[in-house]
Amino acid sequence: MQRRDFFRISSAVGLMGLGCVLGKKQWDTAGTLVWQIDPLKCTACGKCADHCVLNISAVKCFHTYAMCGYCELCTGYFMPEADLSSLHTGADMQLCPTAAISRTFIEEPSYEYKVDKDLCIGCGKCVEGCTEFGNGSLYLQIDQKLCQQCNQCAIATICPADAIQLVSGNQPYLLKKGSGHDFR
Repeated sequence: MQRRDFFRISSAVGLMGLGCVLGKKQWDTAGTLVWQIDPLKCTACGKCADHCVLNISAVKCFHTYAMCGYCELCTGYFMPEADLSSLHTGADMQLCPTAAISRTFIEEPSYEYKVDKDLCIGCGKCVEGCTEFGNGSLYLQIDQKLCQQCNQCAIATICPADAIQLVSGNQPYLLKKGSGHDFR
């Protein structure tokens, strides 16, 4: 093996190792620019689920509890044609294809809805339902713990609403006005 080939192979192996380390890094976003979705522009088209460079999209559903109506018939949880008289939490009634939203009874007639971000794929079906018939307390955001902060975000290039933009890492989430910071 020639010296030049040795250095070429050594450099490639070193860069691959560095890439593996950086790929698992939890990004410190303070003072940098990060990709985020403007919830007022987002149309919940579902492209975030399929076009992220990650196998499971870094886009997740966020829930702002301060805006939620705690409805018995949550249009972000149930299928749009759900009949209030026959509501149940079976998979055939749920809007989310991965059952990422759970429903817990609080008191008559209130229910709490929680998003399991590990199950959420960023498809936007719950967001579309909540926005169309509800108050919009469910919306999509790029989870900064997962995002690789690609130089050119693959989702931003295909977003039909131009809702994905670079924002300050000091405030990496774009909250709806008047929603406060109680999102999970």
